[in-house]
Amino acid sequence: MFTPETLQKFDREIAKYPAEHQCSAVMACLALAQEEIGWLPPEAIEAVAHYLAMPPIAAYEVATFYSMYDLKPVGKYKLTVCTNLPCALSGGVHAATYLKEKLGIGFNETTPDGKFTLVEGECMGSCGYAPVMLVNNRRMCGHMTPTAIDALLEECQS
Repeated sequence: MFTPETLQKFDREIAKYPAEHQCSAVMACLALAQEEIGWLPPEAIEAVAHYLAMPPIAAYEVATFYSMYDLKPVGKYKLTVCTNLPCALSGGVHAATYLKEKLGIGFNETTPDGKFTLVEGECMGSCGYAPVMLVNNRRMCGHMTPTAIDALLEECQS
């Protein structure tokens, strides 16, 4: 199901653990699978589980627990806005509302062109930079005022 390059990356992650604990690489391997496919369909989660010689339900438990794993297709840019209390008090709700209006979608929706998916997120541990957003689960953006959001969206459009 995965390219040889992705399987090599799986093997690098597995090598970080003792042989009897190779299933400890499940989070990294799920992330790599998602990177290749764009999201985690059930077949991909099961394939990762089989590769790690672990029960598929154990891989599903990880994939369904963490918000960084996408269990349905998402846009090219997944924008996760923190609306937990510190961010909410510092403009997180306003940032989310601005994005909803700007993109014309709500949380857990994708723009018709498939470019953006908007997600409500939990604490990202950067309260001092509130409001905070994550782009594609990897890039943290802080102080997301309307001006900063416009700049980010423009960057993604180009």
